[in-house]
Amino acid sequence: MKAVRLHEFGTAEKLIYETDVPDPVPQRGEVLVRVQACALNHLDIWVRNGIPAYNTPLPHILGSDIAGEVMEVGDGVKEWRKGDLVVLYPIISCGQCRYCRTGRENLCVAVQVIGAHRPGGYAEYIVVPARNLLPKPTILSFVEAAAVPLVFLTAWHMLIHRARLQPGEWALIMGGSSGVGSAAIQIAKLRGALVIATAGNEQKMERALGLGADAVVNHNNPEWWREVKEKTEGEGIDVVFEHIGQAVFESCVRLLNKGGRLVTCGATTGQTAQFDIRYLFSRELEIYGAYLGTRAELAQLLTHVEAGRLKPVVDSVFPLKEARAAHEKLESRDFFGKIVLTIGD
Repeated sequence: MKAVRLHEFGTAEKLIYETDVPDPVPQRGEVLVRVQACALNHLDIWVRNGIPAYNTPLPHILGSDIAGEVMEVGDGVKEWRKGDLVVLYPIISCGQCRYCRTGRENLCVAVQVIGAHRPGGYAEYIVVPARNLLPKPTILSFVEAAAVPLVFLTAWHMLIHRARLQPGEWALIMGGSSGVGSAAIQIAKLRGALVIATAGNEQKMERALGLGADAVVNHNNPEWWREVKEKTEGEGIDVVFEHIGQAVFESCVRLLNKGGRLVTCGATTGQTAQFDIRYLFSRELEIYGAYLGTRAELAQLLTHVEAGRLKPVVDSVFPLKEARAAHEKLESRDFFGKIVLTIGD
């Protein structure tokens, strides 16, 4: 099959387009999916660079966000058949540990992320357990569908289940032009929150408003946090949606109202943050981490996608053989929404 593989970690130049990679074969309980589209995530860059946490074996195929068509089912699979159109839940879990038994498979002790711990979607075919398949929303193309799973799941898990965002609360969405940020703006508005989004330039700020944000702030302005405070008329923020890390973390904590919650899923500008602990206890603040989300959450949010209440934002589309160029665009940060690879000629 055709695939883009890593034989060594490093820059985008390490992504090698190949035409003779062996086809995967489904075993009992597994399904062979023909990949039609695969969206990029910053996770792809971290894995490509060789982040130790994932202990990724080489050669490796990246790609966690996948939409495609069922081509073959293994023994014991009854719920899927050839021709079914699907999106993939990006986490493979053991199903046996205490986290899996309580429906928190994203915390599985043996968790595997598709495209990080095991082969992903930068290929014509992928094999996954049958449980990882969900029906593709009928109103979306394959490209649009691939732009949904990881970012919408992460944003839903962060805002709805971790931060418990309530109607009428002020929500600050950091990095609203990113894939996860553009999903978070929509989810926060669906929840009935008042949304302030940040972005890096006027064009991105306008697009964030178009997604439903009530106000926008340029986070490249050194005094961006003062603007946020002014937008709330001095009231401050109830929920901060954060995935930038070190560069903004302290300011985000200071912006929180009494009883405010900060939820984070990333640290793209650095992993070390400092803040005044007195804010934490005197205001009864809550700080949460979030790691992807559960299959049940993905199934839940897909009903809103099917109904048109949540819409993936696709910035640009590249053919598989141009995966290097797609990575370079992702690293440039000159995009709004998701960058997607189409598989095949």
